[in-house]
Amino acid sequence: MQKTIIVIGGGPGGYVAAIRAAQLGAKVHLIEKGNLGGTCLNVGCIPTKALLHTVELYEAVKSASPIGLKVEKCSIDWSGLQKHRQVVVDRLVGGVKGLLKANGVEVHQGEGVLKDKNTVSVVGAASKELPADYIVLALGSSPVKLNFPGSELPGVIYSAAALSLEKIPASMVIVGGGVIGIELAALYNSVGCKVTVVEMLPEILPPVDSELAIQVREELSQRGVTFMNEAKLTEAVRGQNGLIAKVEKAGKVHELEAEKILMAVGRRANSTGAGLEKLGIATERGRIKVNSLFATNIPNIYAIGDCNGELMLAHAASAQGVAAVEHALGHEPAYYRQTVPSCIYIQPEVAGVGMTEDELKKKNIPYKVGRFPLAGNGKSVIENNGKGQIKILAGAKYEEILGVHMIGPRVTDLIAEAAMAIRLEATVDELISTVHAHPTVSEAVAEAALAVNNQTIHWPPTAR
Repeated sequence: MQKTIIVIGGGPGGYVAAIRAAQLGAKVHLIEKGNLGGTCLNVGCIPTKALLHTVELYEAVKSASPIGLKVEKCSIDWSGLQKHRQVVVDRLVGGVKGLLKANGVEVHQGEGVLKDKNTVSVVGAASKELPADYIVLALGSSPVKLNFPGSELPGVIYSAAALSLEKIPASMVIVGGGVIGIELAALYNSVGCKVTVVEMLPEILPPVDSELAIQVREELSQRGVTFMNEAKLTEAVRGQNGLIAKVEKAGKVHELEAEKILMAVGRRANSTGAGLEKLGIATERGRIKVNSLFATNIPNIYAIGDCNGELMLAHAASAQGVAAVEHALGHEPAYYRQTVPSCIYIQPEVAGVGMTEDELKKKNIPYKVGRFPLAGNGKSVIENNGKGQIKILAGAKYEEILGVHMIGPRVTDLIAEAAMAIRLEATVDELISTVHAHPTVSEAVAEAALAVNNQTIHWPPTAR
């Protein structure tokens, strides 16, 4: 007998779950109150990367003379760039709509509210009630909004607004040195905005391997981004040229002039407004509690993606959505958290998968490290003058791959090889014996594997 699945939320977790459930023979309803594609496609991953891609080209053209390319005049057409951003978003949103239709998923515009464990109300222009055997909550997340003096002033903005500003601000204070804050810092610094990043922790990018985080900060500092670590925004007030951010660091208050203050202090799981409380669905600090297969304490109701707070990454949400519906429909899902990579789309790019060196130390896991500077990789020298490195962490005894962390050109694509290596429990020797094409950046992965035992070919041995 055909099962019915209702998915609440049409972001990268929800729409992928809906398509996979339809492929497995279920009758599928998807409820979305906004645009299909969710935060990632509309005001997150995709528009950010569209803007960053243009900025990358702009930076390349500005520094083209040393590589034999003469450009008489080059400037940012901000309004044109904003139009391009929207064209990309609209095209991909349309693509999601087409995919859902092609797979027979019925899409409902409105807000999905749980009536009971087998019924969902669609609240919208055409309200209705839908029965279901299984329900998948893909409710997403929202920016954390801090309540501080001046938080409601015009000019205090969040990431969505930062992607669609009418003009490039002369100056910006970014509060939060996580991935969102750092990507936007790189973006606005490149187009001529004076950027200061305020971060409460001792270092930016706390989830990233600290060695790479330091390299990112140093690179952006060289480009003119100012960093204030172990600092806290205490107040925003009106100034002559916009706003003044009052920032406390080491007991002293600094006043930073800024046309815009961008709040990028993280995201909070969406778990209210969908009727969870009525059904007694368990939450913890706003996150929907799930088991290893993403089922809530009510077995036929699942929660995937940002709303369960496990990993706030679009590709993690998609993988969780597939796992949830496969389990619901009687299949054995394959979801491996340790193979979920994270990426930062600045220049040079940053990517990592598996455990960081900090985590290995904290857990007292014996390990070896192999580092290969991209100054020794021909393709990287061609692409970005050899900036960056590949870092491999391997078990001390069996030399299994525990983590791989990269900074350099194209590493957000290259990280998939590392994720596959961890998924297959590959060893250093297996990476080494895999022939990598020349000239490619990927060669550096094998060289980093060789470096675990100080055997690199294209870099001098290090003293140990």
